[in-house]
Amino acid sequence: MFKFVVIYYRVDDETALEDFFTSTHLPLVESLPGLRRLEISRITSQPFGKSRFYMEVEAYFDSEAAMREGLVSRPGIDLMNALRPWSENKLIAWFYADSFTEDKG
Repeated sequence: MFKFVVIYYRVDDETALEDFFTSTHLPLVESLPGLRRLEISRITSQPFGKSRFYMEVEAYFDSEAAMREGLVSRPGIDLMNALRPWSENKLIAWFYADSFTEDKG
């Protein structure tokens, strides 16, 4: 699988972040063509204290090609345009990743 990951940094105004996430980011990512799974994690802490990260959003696709097709769709373009200011202001980290699992044993 291949995934598009967005990590939100902790901010002073968590209400504004949550409003953006629920009203813009979430509806757009949920409408991406080819989306297979969506995983959202609210980060509570890290070893030895508070984390500088607030939330991680992982959008899974069957392949890199499927992800790229989703991101050049209308919802994908709208999503990237909505996230760009957050990236420019260093409020998110975003990246693509090849995702795999290993069986233990």
